[in-house]
Amino acid sequence: MRRPAFLALTLFLVLTTTAVGWTLFKPATTGTAMTVAADAFLGSLTPDEKKVALLDYDSDKRVDWHFIPKDARKGLKIGDMNEKQRKLAHALLQAALSDVGYDKTTKIMDLENLLKQLQKSGPIRDPLRYYVTIFGQPKADARWGLSFEGHHLSLNFVVEGSKVISASPQALCTNPAELKADYSEKFPKGYRILKEEETIGFELVNSLTAEQAKVAVIAAKAPAEIRNPGKPHAPTDEAVGIAAKDLNGSQQQLLRSLIDVYVNAMPADVAADRLQQIESGGFDNVRFCWAGATKPGVGHYYRIQGPSFVIELVNTQPDVAGNIANHVHCIFRDMKGDFALPIE
Repeated sequence: MRRPAFLALTLFLVLTTTAVGWTLFKPATTGTAMTVAADAFLGSLTPDEKKVALLDYDSDKRVDWHFIPKDARKGLKIGDMNEKQRKLAHALLQAALSDVGYDKTTKIMDLENLLKQLQKSGPIRDPLRYYVTIFGQPKADARWGLSFEGHHLSLNFVVEGSKVISASPQALCTNPAELKADYSEKFPKGYRILKEEETIGFELVNSLTAEQAKVAVIAAKAPAEIRNPGKPHAPTDEAVGIAAKDLNGSQQQLLRSLIDVYVNAMPADVAADRLQQIESGGFDNVRFCWAGATKPGVGHYYRIQGPSFVIELVNTQPDVAGNIANHVHCIFRDMKGDFALPIE
């Protein structure tokens, strides 16, 4: 995705004065880039807007998250910002995500236009009904948080110094998951934002032998929802399903590829930290489980869990046209504690 020059500069380039004039440089880490972008965003706000967008780091609202439609949310709404502020908000979002993650996020937001058309709904469906909240002052020597949230999105970060120390919960969802008809040039038949999250999962479960499936498939029916949505932490239940060490080489590669889909929503340094934690916990002990149908169009669910993380995807709800199991909720969470808050 090609980014507008203004956003690219706002996100990645910082102006500093030197003895020889102005110099451009690229922040070395995502944490530094986010701090610069957050400071620029806050600097564009009026005092009243800042009261809405900037909360204390220890505010209870920092862990108040969800991806469902809500009448009210914390933070400053994109729709209530002027054009400059919107660009700076998007620059902050771009700093926090990889190109792939930003592309998925903005497409999920844009899908609200189609839902509004199909449901003939009021202001609840709006691509500008997404909210930015900053917790604590974004400074190089401080710890601060960021929430970007709205329908089918909840992205949460904690930055300390130059480092992103938490990037979860990371919830990306779509309805419809796959367009079953042509609606416009922008929304053609087959349009599918979270395609890999599902297709690689199906490929992996359908590669299992009968003996492997006895361990991996934990239920004939998929659950209605991922576990603990809106709660500060993921469930601490022991991992179930088949261990990576009990998969063959090609199956292990599929499992790694599926994990990568979630990890790579984040910039390279944050993604590398996630993968390092997964390897440190022992990839052989990562477990994959499945519930429900092993073909599209019928309710299905999977979970991937290791000591440092858990991934879940559920697709059981119909889309707005009534197509069964065409509404995806998926999430990446930290088993050691979301929001940089250890599980007690």
